[in-house]
Amino acid sequence: MAGGGAEGGCPSVEADGEAAVACEALRLLRIEPSAVGPGAGRAGGAARCSRNVLRKRRHWERVLAARRRKRRQERERSRARRAEGPGAASREGGRVPAALVKERLLGARESGPWLCVDLGVADRMTQKETSRLASQIRRLYGANKRSEKPFWLCLTEFVVGSLIYEECFRMNDGFSNYLMDTTEESYLDLFPLDAIVYLTPDSENVLEDIDPNKAYVLGGLVDESIHKKLTLQRAQEQSLQTARLPIREYMVKTVNTKNYHSETLAINQVFDVLSTYYETRSWPAALKAGVSSGKGYVLPDAVK
Repeated sequence: MAGGGAEGGCPSVEADGEAAVACEALRLLRIEPSAVGPGAGRAGGAARCSRNVLRKRRHWERVLAARRRKRRQERERSRARRAEGPGAASREGGRVPAALVKERLLGARESGPWLCVDLGVADRMTQKETSRLASQIRRLYGANKRSEKPFWLCLTEFVVGSLIYEECFRMNDGFSNYLMDTTEESYLDLFPLDAIVYLTPDSENVLEDIDPNKAYVLGGLVDESIHKKLTLQRAQEQSLQTARLPIREYMVKTVNTKNYHSETLAINQVFDVLSTYYETRSWPAALKAGVSSGKGYVLPDAVK
């Protein structure tokens, strides 16, 4: 028969020199010529599987590359804004578009960090103090909306019909449209214990950094309420990690007529510190933004 003398289905050298050479090379490599033919992909689906693997790998590489580009662009925009100075946005006369605000806030909901205001202690305040707390929640929310790197906010133990519930709706226009979570549940029902950090000025632990995988909790008490170590005791009873702002580590006491020095801040002031640090990674800048001189603490370079 024609070609009957060819080994492994290859044509003879006489019949087709180039094809024969190729087949001989495949034979020496112990590869059947039919394995690389048009029907190879149908034999067991091996080729198709390989294509799927390659396609998934290419897709993941595109995802990672897009993430790297986004982070690089964010760093470049941040550097440009810092170079322009803090008043650049106001000089341009424009507000941050609502769509961008929403995108940033919802991004924080997905990737963190979370900031919870614990309203389970709100019943210990007078109506005047509760009204002040409602105002602080409004200022905290407004500052978070303006932030380039916002937190996702959550009011926990926000009980319908409670005094703080009524005051938030009475004093804050559009409160029902705030882009944040409100729940009657405790933060203990929302997060694992090891993901919660209760921020209290009475803690022995210093807050060194902000972890986007953590949920930070602020006690819902106004700064003039005197409930010494209440939030610390509450956190300890719940076996939670606690931390305080590094005020005494970066600031110094100033001389004043009342000899007054306090590390207890309003919740919106605490947020100003956290937000500024999360954007700048500078504790001095963060503490300057949130700790007023009226607290009796200033940065060392402010002391003459």
